[in-house]
Amino acid sequence: MGILGTLSLALALAAIPASHASEHIHTLERRVSVPTTLPGTWVSKGCITEGNGGRALQGATSAGNSTMTIESCINFCAAGNWDFAGAEFADECYCGNAILLGATNATSTDCNMACAGNANEPCGGPNRLNLFSSGKTPPPLPASCRALENGFPSDAIRADNVNGQGRAILNPTTVTGLVSIETCTTACFNAGFGIAGTEFADECYCASAIGNGGAPAAAGDCNMVCAGNSTEFCGGPNRLNAYNYTGTDLPTTGGGGGGGGGGGGGGGTLTVFPVLSGLPTGWAYNACWVDNAHGRIFDLGLPGSTTNTVESCVAQCVAQNFTIAGMEFSDECYCGDTLVDGAVIASDPTTCNMGCAGNATEACGGPNRLSVYASTKTITALPVPTAMTTGLPGSWTYAGCLRENTTTRIFPNQIIWIGNNSALACMNQCAAFGYPAAGVEFGQECYCGDITDVAAQNGVFGAASECTTPCPGDPIHLCGDGDRLSTYFWNGTMNDWKTPTNIGQYEFFVPGVVVPLIATVGINNKITFLEKGGTGFPNSTGAYELDPSLVSEFSLAWREMHIKTDVFCSGSVIMPDKAGRIINVGGWSLQSTFGVRLYTPNGVLGTNSTNDWEENFEELSLQVGRWYPSAAVLSNGSILVIGGETGSNAAPQPNLEILPTPTGGSTIVPLDWLARTDPNNLYPFVIVLPSKNLFIGYFNEARILEPVTFNTVLQLPNIPGSVNNFLAGRTYPLEGSAVPLPQFAPYTDPLRVLICGGSTNGGGFAVDNCVTIAPEAPNATWTLERMPSKRVMPNIVSLPDGTFMILNGALQGVAGFGLATDPNLNALLYDPTQAVGSRFSILNNTIVARMYHSEAVLMPDGRVLISGSDPQTDNPDGTVKYPEEFRIEVYIPPYLNQGFKQPTFTLSASDWTYSQQVQITNVKLFQGGTLRVSLVAATSSTHGNTMGARTIFPAFTCGGTTCTITAPPNAGVSPPGWHQLFILDGPTPSHSQWVRIGGDPSQLGNWPNLPGFTVPGV
Repeated sequence: MGILGTLSLALALAAIPASHASEHIHTLERRVSVPTTLPGTWVSKGCITEGNGGRALQGATSAGNSTMTIESCINFCAAGNWDFAGAEFADECYCGNAILLGATNATSTDCNMACAGNANEPCGGPNRLNLFSSGKTPPPLPASCRALENGFPSDAIRADNVNGQGRAILNPTTVTGLVSIETCTTACFNAGFGIAGTEFADECYCASAIGNGGAPAAAGDCNMVCAGNSTEFCGGPNRLNAYNYTGTDLPTTGGGGGGGGGGGGGGGTLTVFPVLSGLPTGWAYNACWVDNAHGRIFDLGLPGSTTNTVESCVAQCVAQNFTIAGMEFSDECYCGDTLVDGAVIASDPTTCNMGCAGNATEACGGPNRLSVYASTKTITALPVPTAMTTGLPGSWTYAGCLRENTTTRIFPNQIIWIGNNSALACMNQCAAFGYPAAGVEFGQECYCGDITDVAAQNGVFGAASECTTPCPGDPIHLCGDGDRLSTYFWNGTMNDWKTPTNIGQYEFFVPGVVVPLIATVGINNKITFLEKGGTGFPNSTGAYELDPSLVSEFSLAWREMHIKTDVFCSGSVIMPDKAGRIINVGGWSLQSTFGVRLYTPNGVLGTNSTNDWEENFEELSLQVGRWYPSAAVLSNGSILVIGGETGSNAAPQPNLEILPTPTGGSTIVPLDWLARTDPNNLYPFVIVLPSKNLFIGYFNEARILEPVTFNTVLQLPNIPGSVNNFLAGRTYPLEGSAVPLPQFAPYTDPLRVLICGGSTNGGGFAVDNCVTIAPEAPNATWTLERMPSKRVMPNIVSLPDGTFMILNGALQGVAGFGLATDPNLNALLYDPTQAVGSRFSILNNTIVARMYHSEAVLMPDGRVLISGSDPQTDNPDGTVKYPEEFRIEVYIPPYLNQGFKQPTFTLSASDWTYSQQVQITNVKLFQGGTLRVSLVAATSSTHGNTMGARTIFPAFTCGGTTCTITAPPNAGVSPPGWHQLFILDGPTPSHSQWVRIGGDPSQLGNWPNLPGFTVPGV
């Protein structure tokens, strides 16, 4: 296109073919695309090249901006009243009123670097700008130069540096403010010079005569707009707008350089030099280096400054602990610890010949030249980067340069590491979270996925030469390019997810009369349900009990019960008193948040129970109101109630209390870590450890508390999140689920905790992993295992064989009404006896969406009962998408799906003391399998929190059909409470029988001895 005049430029931009613009948008619409709506009247003009030997846009500059976007660049230029804005190299913004130095249209895909502040927008590329126009008519070229103040009439346009002879106007001079005709002529006048010239938009030169062959040039050659006045032109490349003072009152101070120093009137030479003294200790000039032969040779560019000097640039780099500083184009400053991308020293050191914007006597590089200073004598200059193909971690192999498609990302999980991304870091991150495919793109982006994603998304591998962008964190290796991924595959099996032939099955169990948010199996083998007020049928009482032996007779299966206050988002646990009472605490609003409700299960299967919920707010209440609290039985048999909020979507309640409340005393203990992590810590996970200390999991943190003062014994490492979001949470509303893994006699191994699923704030991207930790092991760390699918709002059910069912929930969203979509219909089995990475089996699918307020509990016959779902999610037209779910299902696990007859036994003693030896008789195994004995603690399930969960495999011996079981040794291994006792014939469990272990040490059986309550005694 040549050097464009302003008018021809406007015509040229208007003539950019529409096909080019549409091609630009089409190519990048999946990865990066120009926003359809831009600020004000600004419009996109496509992708252009940089100028030949200099900037295409010569106005204001902003570089090294980590929050750079198209909008911020346009706003920056608009604020300076510039007509054009250009985004380059991800984080650089340039402004101007003309496109200069032969800049031409470029292929749209050349502008392929994502903006540093918005990875969905393009911000140019190496020597490429995304160009935008304000739509204003650019200023015309001057037909002739007008007379100016101070008596300076025009002396026309002068060619500078003719045939390399040197400056036509010798002395670079600093002006007050930005360079314009007025500021330059004023500076020259004040310095006593009669000749003034402006060049390259922001340079001012003074002398007493034109020298070195300076000769008239065409007016159109001076086409660069003044940095300080966008309506004037200040020369061009090797072109000066020159002015001669014709007055008689010139000051006599000429020869001092007009702020630049040196030289002198009469045309003496003033050159620019490196700074050789006055730098921080150890810093010195290194050399003049070539920039942009293969790419930028510095990783970090700082914002351009009109006061830039060698000293100020070095100081900025020192402040950020860098060891190398570079100055370019007079006003640009760069920092780093190495030079990258094939950096070489310039063969001609005098090409670093531009005076610094803040001190024209100092050399601050030049076009694609950097004056480089360092605090070390030797500078490391790294070669042109190549793909990392050797020294790969683990079983990773290089797969090639993969072309992205134009619709969706090939690999779904994006991580942006501005400044420190590398292929090595990306591979390690993907492997840590169970992803066998890793790709690095656009330099700063890492993607994790599965190898099968390539074929599924129609990915195609291109030539190795298509990936050319260096990794910012490893500049000798490549990190893809625009729409190109340097791709790596794991050679071998990373996730050994089992797909067994016997996967069990879902079955419809019984029509429901309640949409429960809490489900609890009582020691009478019946299931009690509690629901939110206003849920379900209009005349619902909010509480019901199901007799699973009578599901064939619907009218007999369900028993109506009654509660007085709203139990919405309360917590329940089974107490260790001899009646196995269920306690429910907290609630939705007002007095219900203080609620303490008790139910004593009675009756046996097949007969009608008679007891109901007991509640008397005036006589018994929590010390503070709680919505979304957790409850747990401590090792001393008392009840811990922790966390929540003061009411519906109200202030946090960052503390705990103990029940029974001492007479006249408060047991409130403030917890600053709950206050700090609100509101992502509701329904915290509470598990008693073998030491009797408490494991607490909340949001993405965990700690161990001492059980008397509740001081922190140890803050554990943060819980890992998602592969691309370490702030993914595990407790409500980012709801996952947690249980302790089985303990085996003699209980010498540390207890491990399992946490599965969760989600993220904002986008609600569900977590697709489980993590485990042994909190009391030395140097406890988390072990992460990827699940076969994402899951938020899961339920985990402890099974009698020591495995765990993971089911219910959604693939996207967070807990709450209308906040999740895409139910996860698949069930999983987790077997902790298998090797890490081989513990998941993919089971069967349901047809029933089970999301918010869905629950799952273990039945005494070994099946899993599944209930609820109240997401209140509608379609866009207002119709219900996921209805309130009344249907009750059961899952028949694989161990029952074989159809084997379940073993049987007789239990005579159901109240055990610690370490007591208890006999079971008439043990019958029908398959001849290996006999095992397990104890599964009584639990209550709500919001993915299985309160009270515990699985124990006690020691036992057998002789004939009689076996002697040794009860757990203490309240750390087994807190006081009720358990389902199973025997197993190989994999097949018996029906359970209830046993209590550890008695009632806090004498809850005598509490609360108040009106409205019935106590069973101790």
